Amino acid sequence: MGKVLIIGCGGVASVAIHKCCQNSEVFEEMCIASRTKSKCDALKEKLEGTTKTKITTAQVDANNVDELIALINEVKPDVVLNLALPYQDLTIMDACLATKTHYVDTANYEPEDTAKFEYSWQWAYRERFEQAGITALLGSGFDPGVTSVFSAYALKHEFDEINYIDILDCNGGDHGYPFATNFNPEINIREVSAKGSYWEDGHWVETEPMEIKREYNFDGVGQKDMYLLHHEEIESLALNIPGIKRIRFFMTFGQSYLTHLKCLENVGMTSIEPIMYEGKEIIPLQFLKAVLPDPSSLGPRTKGKTNIGCIFRGKKDGKDKTYYLYNICDHEECYKEVGSQAVAYTTGVPAMIGAMMVMTGKWNKPGVHNMEEFDPDPFMDALNKWGLPWKEDRDPVLVD
Repeated sequence: MGKVLIIGCGGVASVAIHKCCQNSEVFEEMCIASRTKSKCDALKEKLEGTTKTKITTAQVDANNVDELIALINEVKPDVVLNLALPYQDLTIMDACLATKTHYVDTANYEPEDTAKFEYSWQWAYRERFEQAGITALLGSGFDPGVTSVFSAYALKHEFDEINYIDILDCNGGDHGYPFATNFNPEINIREVSAKGSYWEDGHWVETEPMEIKREYNFDGVGQKDMYLLHHEEIESLALNIPGIKRIRFFMTFGQSYLTHLKCLENVGMTSIEPIMYEGKEIIPLQFLKAVLPDPSSLGPRTKGKTNIGCIFRGKKDGKDKTYYLYNICDHEECYKEVGSQAVAYTTGVPAMIGAMMVMTGKWNKPGVHNMEEFDPDPFMDALNKWGLPWKEDRDPVLVD
């Protein structure tokens, strides 16, 4: 069918690369590119002989537009799958524009020097991508990503209008460390340390970090504490889901994680402001990232399950209705299949599916788009086929 260029070689990229190799009828060729080429080479060596996909590797600095343009021109991919850092979204989008190549990512842009993430920077590219005749698919992970597709599916098949969405992200896994993050520590800590917010009655309501706490009994996991956070899909769903009155996002955290995080905040280790140390300028959060366990190393020691989904409330045929769409993923089963824990798996699988939707033309619309703007049915079918089967609950317990 075609060729994909995957930029990045971390935990999520490793999952997406494994799944592309499983889907060799679509991904006949793949180039893996990263700042550290040896990581790409090691993954290529591991996968060659297990797939019909032809794999090549390359070194690239994703902060350097000229390097990216040169690589894209050399590889000539049908789509670029950006699994690098969110700081690098815009440089990769610039390179895709210059080469007229489709673009897919899993997380929205955020500046390296400001703990702020929103879609405005990438939405500003809409007209240029339209004029170039290429598609940019934003946020093809789980949340954002699958949660957006769930919303589009619920609107298409279950509701005449959706009024309330609660997105619940539960990780019931245990990796045995007192403190570690299941994805990039720098991004994770910036997210959870920021002020929370939710969308209600046409405007944002801001909260203090971890101010709003709820308990919920998750299927397959059990009772967990969860906290309201800001999350990027709220921003796009508020624009694209008609009739919406409120959207909230909750994520579970254990007490050990929160205690350690608070201590680190109190001593300044989560700061992104540069400081001088022994004559060198360092950023405390980046130093902390260097001493924490690498998320890609957590796979063999993580047990338990994740449960991520959306509870919808709205109207169908003039009557009130509730509906819950969710996925349960097992950490140990993910590790057996692709060598990664479930948090990376639930992001990497949708990334592959998003690239497939664009490459095959099922989701091919020039411009910059969020997931809920497309027909959800082929993506929902692909989730069942490629490892993230979804479940329904038509009488869910609601979040107060």
